[in-house]
Amino acid sequence: MQVMPQNSAGSGLILDYIALTKPRIILLLLITAIGGMVLASGGFPNPVLALLVLFGGSLASGGAQSLNHYLDRDIDRLMNRTENRPVASGRVSPSSALIFGIILNLVAFIVLAWWVSMLSATLTIGASIFYVLVYTMWLKRTTPQNIVIGGAAGAIPPVVGWVAVTGQFDLPALYLFAIVFFWTPPHFWALSLLIKDDYARAGIPMLPVVASLRQTKISIFLYTLLLVAITLMFFTTSAVGWIYLTGSIGLGLAFVYFAWSLLRKEKIDGAKGMYLYSLLYIAMLFVFIMADSIAIRV
Repeated sequence: MQVMPQNSAGSGLILDYIALTKPRIILLLLITAIGGMVLASGGFPNPVLALLVLFGGSLASGGAQSLNHYLDRDIDRLMNRTENRPVASGRVSPSSALIFGIILNLVAFIVLAWWVSMLSATLTIGASIFYVLVYTMWLKRTTPQNIVIGGAAGAIPPVVGWVAVTGQFDLPALYLFAIVFFWTPPHFWALSLLIKDDYARAGIPMLPVVASLRQTKISIFLYTLLLVAITLMFFTTSAVGWIYLTGSIGLGLAFVYFAWSLLRKEKIDGAKGMYLYSLLYIAMLFVFIMADSIAIRV
């Protein structure tokens, strides 16, 4: 009679450890990483290399997120959105999350350094360290520019994808970095508008907490314009073609529309639509990058 509860508890613990890695974030990062690889390859990348990059990147991202759970357990308990996370709720001990996160990052570094390249491994582990030590431990709790600067960590995966194929950092890799970097603020500030009270309760100085609603909306709109401009400038390189340009224009115009609507509407009306579209935007933009590269090769 006790077998069922034990199995249930075991399954629950496995799910909690999976939750520590924040799989949805990993998925988005992997889309940008494979986009960088396809672009660098001018078509389909070597499948073994692609799997190794995706595997190593998943481990590193999951490890960094697990360390984020460990470090943010105090503020996670204060926010409705995060109070049920494995460490904050007590289902996984802080020390277990810490060890789990360190091990994942170590394995990621070994996989990438041994089978891909030392540069790819260094960039990946550097992004994890930056996310954990600079963003989570410092910027997040001290400045409303936290997500602006901290976004550098999330902008590394497409660069790793490019470097894994080419072995070097080139101009297209810089554009890939810039696209994700400047996408992050409007994406995250839209979310922050929706959970402003949570951040205020936890004492986290996200922009909507320390600035007026109007200032936050203007910042979202301006960063959206900057992002779209960068995506169009990418076409001036020889790395992408007309399929990318057409897709980026359509996606960009819709993004500007959502940002403008948010700016014009009352209170936070339109913030959820802006946030959800931002997720679709970045995923589809990299789909267009890949489609463009494959079409050129064919």
